[in-house]
Amino acid sequence: MALRFETRSSDSPWVDTVWTCTSDHVTEMTSVAAVCWGLVFWEREGTAYASISGPETRTGTAPVPEGATFVGIEFAVGTSLRAVRTPDLVDRGAELPDATRRAFWLDGARWATPGADDAEALVHRLVGAGAVVRDPLVADVRRGHRPAISTRTVERRFQAATGLTQGAVRQIERARHASTLLAGGTPVADVVTKLDYFDEPHLSRALRRYVGRTAGQLRGGTGGAIALALDQPTS
Repeated sequence: MALRFETRSSDSPWVDTVWTCTSDHVTEMTSVAAVCWGLVFWEREGTAYASISGPETRTGTAPVPEGATFVGIEFAVGTSLRAVRTPDLVDRGAELPDATRRAFWLDGARWATPGADDAEALVHRLVGAGAVVRDPLVADVRRGHRPAISTRTVERRFQAATGLTQGAVRQIERARHASTLLAGGTPVADVVTKLDYFDEPHLSRALRRYVGRTAGQLRGGTGGAIALALDQPTS
């Protein structure tokens, strides 16, 4: 009884990660806060589906179609769809119409449904057509640059592009990083120090809010299916 996740990074500046997942006797999972929006393609019993996933500001539960296979593209923070504002996708998503194994409909055009190996090719075409855009200010800020504009303007543009504040992005990314470390066997005290949490209760609150797991559950691999690729320590 599991969700089998595999993720890989991307060399495209427009893509954060590409992931695949297969559900096996799972009907519900713990969703995890996320800073990226994405495109998700899945197939179950011969029927194909496609949707847009939005950034998530908190953990929750989500249904899982049993026996489904998924391919997902998580877009880099600061990118967005021309047809849908990223703030309108926060804590929700949108199903894309007329999806088949071969194609899906987005921004007034039909696009070839990708596999995990050709996700970047789809993104390249979407960018070339202007269907996916970005605010370069966000990438600059995340690299530590300080634009010659007011802090208020920077925050406004960051939220307009991502749907989230800079602070929310940092907190969510830190909690996800903590989850990966804990699942890999890193002691709780070391995670607190490494990621600059104030103390262990502070870490625990962040995990409950953004991941829906305790440190013990992450280290032990318990708590049920979760929408996060976590490597467990080898014995």
